[in-house]
Amino acid sequence: MSRLSLVFLCLIALVSAGAAPLAPPPENFQSDAQFLEFLQRKAFDYFWLEANPTNGLIRDRSRTNSYCSIAAVGFGLTAIGIGIDHGWITREQGRTRVLAALKVFWEKPQGTNVAGTIGCNGWFYHFLDMNTGLRAWNCELSSIDTGLLLAGVLYAREYFDGSQAEEVAIRELANRIFNRIDWRWMTNPKRTLTPALSPSDGERVAKGRRGNESAPFAMGWHPEIGFIKAHWIGYNEAMILYLLGLGAPTHALPPECWHEWTSSYQWKTSYDQSFVHFPPLFGHQYSHCWIDFRGITDDYLRAKGIDYFENSRRATLAQRAYCIANPGKFKGYGGLVWGLTACDGPGFGKFQAYSARGAPPPENDDGTIAPTAVGGSIPFAPEICVPTMRHWYDRFRTTIWTSYGFCDAFNLTANWWDPEVLGIDQGPILIMIENYRTGRVWKTFMKAPEIQRGLRNAGFRNIVP
Repeated sequence: MSRLSLVFLCLIALVSAGAAPLAPPPENFQSDAQFLEFLQRKAFDYFWLEANPTNGLIRDRSRTNSYCSIAAVGFGLTAIGIGIDHGWITREQGRTRVLAALKVFWEKPQGTNVAGTIGCNGWFYHFLDMNTGLRAWNCELSSIDTGLLLAGVLYAREYFDGSQAEEVAIRELANRIFNRIDWRWMTNPKRTLTPALSPSDGERVAKGRRGNESAPFAMGWHPEIGFIKAHWIGYNEAMILYLLGLGAPTHALPPECWHEWTSSYQWKTSYDQSFVHFPPLFGHQYSHCWIDFRGITDDYLRAKGIDYFENSRRATLAQRAYCIANPGKFKGYGGLVWGLTACDGPGFGKFQAYSARGAPPPENDDGTIAPTAVGGSIPFAPEICVPTMRHWYDRFRTTIWTSYGFCDAFNLTANWWDPEVLGIDQGPILIMIENYRTGRVWKTFMKAPEIQRGLRNAGFRNIVP
């Protein structure tokens, strides 16, 4: 199929889905603003076109047989508000899609059965069937993915604040979904937790304490075998999960949970940057997609004199410095080729397939670069992130550019270019560019009383100069 034919088919798909058509990608952009607007629009298209329009569920990956990822739905509910603000869809189109999704998460059955349910005790399975909305294969009830979904749910509730009947229904359903969650059940304080590593994302875990009411969240639960032994302990992407639980109106976490969360922080200095370390950049980005951490801080970082926004900035700068130093001697690494996070990989020879890559310190680094690692850090360090992404567009467009923007990953050492796009990649790119350009996602989400209460209960206060 010719490139012209492919563009024509994409335009037909956009029109049929109700989104305003987009012109073919330009060879050059007159400004960074024009480039970022175009990049946002392409990322938005993923959430609009890779969704089931009848129920609002969104594919995990850009393949027709992909299951729904509930995290992708969380990013997608937020993407819809951005799409409305930019005029890519109408408010009516957006609220119809959002309402359809919320009905699925409220109405589908919950319970302990191994099949035929969407979740249990208010929590949801990681992957769902795109048509039925029920548990796919034998996936886990995922605590962090439920948290990312809920972030999108609360954002939608705050965004759709009108008196129109559908918007009233959106707010009512969002409250029901959020208030149904038994937050303490997922901490299950009576269980004994042992050190482990999650095989999918390499999270750090620590020993739990039997009978401790501030026990950390389990990473998930299976109806067949019970709770996953690995659990969420700082520092990683689960900040938003704890803050939502701390601010919940029902079954809320005790404030002591935040101290438990920060108890395993690793404050180090790497490449002249001192910060709480977590090698993959997604851990420094996901919570920031919705929570504006600028100017507020908890007891731990208050003692260090910074907030979490600055912490993520330092992590971004340190990772770029690591790639410039290039201790692994990978092809292409440098000031305009960097960005390590969880992503696909070549999966042949010495190269890993999907893995949580990161640095510093190096973790699973095999030369694989992920565009979302850079795109998700744009608010923290635009002076290095925007030029990097423009360089990729100019130099590698023929191999990494898709109908939804940048692909998931590439590896110059292996001469490998990922053909797929992931919802959890495009979400941070779209949302964090919006926060950098307008701050609108932050402004909307921070209106939620649950997050404000959660921040207070965790000890966050304004930084006093």
